[in-house]
Amino acid sequence: MINSNGAVEKQTLFKKVAVVLELIKFSHTIFSLPFVIISAFIAANGLPSGKSIIIIVFAVTMARCCAMVFNRLVDTKYDEHNARTAYRVSHQMLVGRPFMWLFAIVSAGLFVISAGMLNKMSLCLAPIALVVLLGYSFTKRFTNASHFVLGAALGLAPVGAWVGVKGELDFPPFLLGLAVLLWTAGFDIIYSCQDFDHDKTMGLFSVPKRFGISTALKISRVLHLFTVVVLFLMVGCTDLRFFYMTGVCGVAGLLIYEHSLVRPDDLSKVNIAFFTINGMISIGLMLVTVVDIFVR
Repeated sequence: MINSNGAVEKQTLFKKVAVVLELIKFSHTIFSLPFVIISAFIAANGLPSGKSIIIIVFAVTMARCCAMVFNRLVDTKYDEHNARTAYRVSHQMLVGRPFMWLFAIVSAGLFVISAGMLNKMSLCLAPIALVVLLGYSFTKRFTNASHFVLGAALGLAPVGAWVGVKGELDFPPFLLGLAVLLWTAGFDIIYSCQDFDHDKTMGLFSVPKRFGISTALKISRVLHLFTVVVLFLMVGCTDLRFFYMTGVCGVAGLLIYEHSLVRPDDLSKVNIAFFTINGMISIGLMLVTVVDIFVR
């Protein structure tokens, strides 16, 4: 009887965790993790220790889980009035808000513990990262720059990875972080075009709401142009060369294709532009960067 009850409890917990992971789009971790790997490999000038790379990946994953669960919790009153995000509220009801708060707190704790396992600087910087990650959730309430705050949150990941490997700050990870910031802000502007009417109704702030969808898409293009420029600038402060530069050219091509999929009067392919193309960008650049490091 005890074993049977225990099995039921474990199954229930497993299902709750699965629902939360679906709720926070756990698969979207793919956007930031490749840049974490890139930064770690550049910092190590080769293959980082197995222990450090595992801890770094785990820490970044926990940080994102905490931030996204927190976002779902504090945005409930907005999500329930948006057809695109209404499912988030029903998912919360399946697991209960107390469980989600517990999930967020545990994730935050594991993130800080993981950072502390790397080195002292990582531990000191962890609370700052959490402030940015959690603070993003409130930005759409008062500023059109929320897309850039999200970009900064993701851009901290390669900086954190560098510190995790070397225990010190340097210029290259900040440059890579800037590229991630610009890239993220650009595709988040595209994605938020879907919420143009909702943001107007709810009094929320965004670039599409402020400038209109057509101008917002142009701003996104400019941000992605600068993303490519900054990625090329990485060559000047690292030992990256041919394969990496070829990869950046590939990034440019994919970004051009991404923008060709979305028009002011047709947002039907936003999900393809947002997830598929950006996933290809992050993973592709990671692979060619690792190759570049090992063949020189």
